[in-house]
Amino acid sequence: MHDTGTGSTGNTAQPSRRTLLAATAGVTAALAAAGPARAAAPDDSRLRAVVSRMTLPEKVGQLFVMRVYGHSATAPDQADIDANLREIGVRTAAELVAKYRVGGIIYFAWAHNTREPHQIAELSNGIQRASLELPRGLPVLISTDQEHGIVARVGEPATLFPGAMAVGAGGSRSDARTLGRIAGAELRATGIRQDYSPVADVNVNPANPVIGVRSFGADPRAVSALVAAEVAGYQGSGVAATAKHFPGHGDTNVDSHTGFPTITHSRELWERLDAPPFRAAIAAGIGSIMTAHLMVPALDDSGDPATLSHPILTGILRERLGYDGVVVTDSLGMEGVRTKYGDDRVPVLALKAGVDQLLNPPDLDLAWNAVLTAVRDGELTEARLDESILRVLRLKFRLGLFRSPYVSQAGVDRTVGTRAHLAAADRIAERTTTLLVNEGRLLPLSRRRYPRVLVVGADPASPSGTTGPPTGVLAGALNELGFTATALSTGTAPSAATIAKAVAAARDADAVVAATYNVTASSGQKALVQQLVAAGRPVVAVAVRNPYDVAQLPSAPACLASYSWTDVELRAAARVIAGRVKPRGKLPVAVRRADDPEQVLYPIGYGLSY
Repeated sequence: MHDTGTGSTGNTAQPSRRTLLAATAGVTAALAAAGPARAAAPDDSRLRAVVSRMTLPEKVGQLFVMRVYGHSATAPDQADIDANLREIGVRTAAELVAKYRVGGIIYFAWAHNTREPHQIAELSNGIQRASLELPRGLPVLISTDQEHGIVARVGEPATLFPGAMAVGAGGSRSDARTLGRIAGAELRATGIRQDYSPVADVNVNPANPVIGVRSFGADPRAVSALVAAEVAGYQGSGVAATAKHFPGHGDTNVDSHTGFPTITHSRELWERLDAPPFRAAIAAGIGSIMTAHLMVPALDDSGDPATLSHPILTGILRERLGYDGVVVTDSLGMEGVRTKYGDDRVPVLALKAGVDQLLNPPDLDLAWNAVLTAVRDGELTEARLDESILRVLRLKFRLGLFRSPYVSQAGVDRTVGTRAHLAAADRIAERTTTLLVNEGRLLPLSRRRYPRVLVVGADPASPSGTTGPPTGVLAGALNELGFTATALSTGTAPSAATIAKAVAAARDADAVVAATYNVTASSGQKALVQQLVAAGRPVVAVAVRNPYDVAQLPSAPACLASYSWTDVELRAAARVIAGRVKPRGKLPVAVRRADDPEQVLYPIGYGLSY
């Protein structure tokens, strides 16, 4: 990364060392004396002393992780100030910390927190400064969802990796560990110290609308190994990994953002299928585990979502699985946790169930006051709050936030988006692309025989880290590889007129690459591929999200799965099409027949080469 020329170290106007030591009640001083080796062994007596000095309102605030709009902690844009006033009742992140004493803040791209790495670092420093300058101020645990693949809040020039299912197709623990190590180092350099990744859900339901390619796959043993490897990578770089979504979100056809899913697994099936990745994460020393807003009657027949279930979070996660780390809710603004109870009851019930961090409530003031009232009325004890605060402080301690809460611009330049990191992402991506169909050895595509290539297909909304729509990225990559490629976006639901336009354009091409996105039996995408094949041009279909598309495309002579439409995966798919690298990915999920879903068309582990 280039130097911004500001000369800033990220520490301008920060509290003095003496102020910082006083603010953290001696914890930082003890750490400085103990040396780096003590970073993984917090002194509970000192941390308990910190908790004992906190007022009840301060304790309540430490349990919340909140969103906030703006690129700056103190001087966001006016539109972000307006959004903060409307949704939170404060103007800035600094005011949020001062008013509610929140223990954590979550970054979102849509909240304008993550414009570019230097800005993120300054925002993080501003938040830490605002908190540590308060009486009894504590460092803030800053988090985000950086799963890679289709969910990434920090985009280029940071290094973007293939998503979980692509990594599952690669099947390499070493690659998963490398991904975590590099991604963790880059997050830490910008001040983000808790990542809501990896997804530990075992995706056995092809109709899953919310997990899908965010999962490593459908084999619990393989998922467990890759989860543990990523955890080791992230946490080796000083970032708390988060296994999600406990007790498992992989077998649902309802999105918990918009509905209330039910998992019908028996207790025995849950133990065999859903539990192993979480056990592996715990064995790997996972820093935090995120709950799921869904009902599992075999684990708790009360009808409550797992986030609010004492039998699930305390009885199973804490007592049976032996986990004593931080438990964080999924966003409390999601419908799955709001269906049965009001927004004032949800945070109280979550704490009673065993949660430590309350993530992103829709109305912070309502939620904060509900917890405060529950303690004053005796529904929650202050001792119960202290348990969770101690777990959160232990995590902050292990992450070094008491020793070194700030980051530097020089650290950003040394770490984020380096040539070595980008090359590692490309190498990992090359091992994930999966070839499922290759009739007549169409691939690799010969530049001599097929010099002119038309790239058509779906252009879904771009996740962070993409430079453009899939058709444009694929065409650009093929051009760089020596083809003459043009792009024509036909969308996810092409009309008859759009299909006719694409078929006409194909007449001037030697071959066609079609990017597909969640193809169904009645989809216009299926008709598009069929008519392109009927027009007599060789067609290479690239499933840019779910690999299940291949079952709906029996006419396509060549089919690839990239598992995402991010640049790193599309560039790798282009290199496979061109024969620069051989396809090495193997399906991490089974693809079932479109006409008979009880029958497997391509099993787990299937993948061709050439």
